[in-house]
Amino acid sequence: MPSSADSPIIELRDVSFSYEGPSSQDGDMALSHVSLSVGRGEFVGVIGPSGAGKSTLASVMSGAIPHHYRGALYGATLVDGRDTCEVTLTDISRIVGSVLQDIDTQMVASVVEDEMLFGLENFGVPHDQIEERVSQTLQTVGISDLRDREIATLSGGQKQKVAIAAILALQPRVLLLDEPTAALDPASSTLVFDTLQKVNREAGITVVVIEQKVALLSRYCDRLLVMSRGSLVLDGTPRQVFAHGERLRGIGVDSPRVARVYNSLARHGLVEGGEPCLTVPEAERLVAGLVGDSPRQVTEGNFRAGSRHVAAARPHSEGAEPVVLLQDVCFGYPNGGATVDNLDMCVYPGEVVGIVGQNGAGKTTLTKLLNGLLRPSSGSVRIAGIDTADVPTSRIAAHCSTLFQNPDNQLCKDTVLDEVAFGLELQGVGQDEACRRASSVIDRFGLPANEAPFSLSRGQRQMVALASVVVMEPEVVLLDEPTSGLDYRECMTVMETVSWMAERGCAVIMVCHDMEVVSDFAERIVVMADGRILGRGQTTQTFCDSDLMRRAYVEAPQVIELSQALARDVSPEFAGISQVSGIVDLTEEMVGRA
Repeated sequence: MPSSADSPIIELRDVSFSYEGPSSQDGDMALSHVSLSVGRGEFVGVIGPSGAGKSTLASVMSGAIPHHYRGALYGATLVDGRDTCEVTLTDISRIVGSVLQDIDTQMVASVVEDEMLFGLENFGVPHDQIEERVSQTLQTVGISDLRDREIATLSGGQKQKVAIAAILALQPRVLLLDEPTAALDPASSTLVFDTLQKVNREAGITVVVIEQKVALLSRYCDRLLVMSRGSLVLDGTPRQVFAHGERLRGIGVDSPRVARVYNSLARHGLVEGGEPCLTVPEAERLVAGLVGDSPRQVTEGNFRAGSRHVAAARPHSEGAEPVVLLQDVCFGYPNGGATVDNLDMCVYPGEVVGIVGQNGAGKTTLTKLLNGLLRPSSGSVRIAGIDTADVPTSRIAAHCSTLFQNPDNQLCKDTVLDEVAFGLELQGVGQDEACRRASSVIDRFGLPANEAPFSLSRGQRQMVALASVVVMEPEVVLLDEPTSGLDYRECMTVMETVSWMAERGCAVIMVCHDMEVVSDFAERIVVMADGRILGRGQTTQTFCDSDLMRRAYVEAPQVIELSQALARDVSPEFAGISQVSGIVDLTEEMVGRA
């Protein structure tokens, strides 16, 4: 690939920007003195915490700044050598095609085919070329079967693929995407990046992608840009960037787990500091080389039962009745959409249970059956002993609270305090008591009580929605993609709160596409595909079932893949380890034995 210094397609020269408002000081700038070049044909990833300026950077590159957003702009941005202030947004969009973070705001048609046609017709593509472009692009993205579907019936992941296809059909020279896989399962995320890599390599399209999934970026990108507080703080290859693990963690950015293993081994003095591993095979070779012929003193079976390197499951209520019970539950949508069949599941107080599977597996339908938004066509759903078929949704809500995937779907008040107190007031709690309890939770989350929820960042709005759930002190909480769109620090805050709720006896059921989060926080997982439960069990053991993972289109977390490989090829002592610290500590121990 050409370097950014060769014939750049996008160039920022000392660019600063502050959105329209009373202050334009550097400390309030969304971008501050950013200079960079993106070469033709590069595949560039952009990472950083919420509020770092990533989306603003994308708006500058796409011409939305200065043509759409108002504010104070300094410096110069060149797209294909032309200053974006001196050409129209239409001219820029013929070169830079954008896929927005909020996909629903990008959709203009009701049917997939019409969505594809809209841009082609508006760009004046000759009619004799349109059919070939539509068919070819849908095939490239892998959604030819969705051509006649109504967009309203699609899952979030399917909508994302439609948006990418609609832009690719316009044949831009740069494809700019803002968190394109936030709503996607691991297999679909890989498919999206495979598609981006294909158009990058075969068509020479420059790809710039903002993304939180650092392991995915490390596999596909030539180069990573790290943003923090409006500034570009790191720029290099994935290996060069992830060598700065401690600095990234301080900024609020995660590293791939195998890179964490390398960096931790370097801090322990077992390897020289340098560019880290980025893949499981690389990490396996590294550890195997360090351990060498360390004696295999134990068998896999007796080691896993009591190893201090294998994380112990957090205890939950023993001898208690299940607070969630599904028995032979079936449901089908009237319009012929996805169905669920023969669902059986029980969850006990204090458990954190992860629901995993590809987009369209039936996971969200399951949560709606649990909170009463849907009623089973057969079978029974019981929440805290209540059969959901016989009671109004409001009664179910008194025992079971839901955090939706998009927080904006459950925010409706003018201030954060009013929002968090609202659910309590609906349950009959007096206003003063509701505000007192809401204030306590708001303080715990560090939220601004008197600000409007919709004035906050995406991550902060998610926190407000979660605070509204926590304050209810429910017996059951349902989380639908609770970490989607959050940066590393926000993700940890959300999940530590979830663990705190479980420790207080709340049963947590979590639909999540981030397998690292599931591995870190869920004691059990339920694996779904095609509307059915394929398997269930203790988290690490279930992730180790490679056949089950393949059938469900789920990728096991890196550390579990690594521990499996090391247990098979190096020592059974690595079996069952699911944390970076476990791999590192055992490696250090075994090196000390040699």
